[in-house]
Amino acid sequence: QVQLVESGGGLVQAGGSLRLSCAASGRTFNLYTMGWFRQPPGKEREFVAAISWDPWRDTRTYYVDAVKGRFTISRDNAKNTVYLQMNSLKPEDTAVYYCAASRSYRGDYYQGEFYNYWGQGTQVTVSS
Repeated sequence: QVQLVESGGGLVQAGGSLRLSCAASGRTFNLYTMGWFRQPPGKEREFVAAISWDPWRDTRTYYVDAVKGRFTISRDNAKNTVYLQMNSLKPEDTAVYYCAASRSYRGDYYQGEFYNYWGQGTQVTVSS
């Protein structure tokens, strides 16, 4: 099994920054893709970003258009941790952010069904 624990959420003013962290523990040896999703108040969960690392050590990142240029996803394999650096935050970024992990490195990374494990979520609130 794998456990994912998010941290780093909070309240920030528009234009500010936050860095979310997601620490994985347990059987982490082949978690090839890590992703971030968010669920705004009263809305469906949506894809934010993902980072995949295949057996040939090729790392790729993916972002939803709404966060391109503002958010950066990265991972530290030695620490089994993935990060989401969020800059220039907007009120519409307010949501519960979830970390997810997949044992696949190829597929529909923007779909929740692609992921095998989920964290409990961390609240991000951006005030105007």
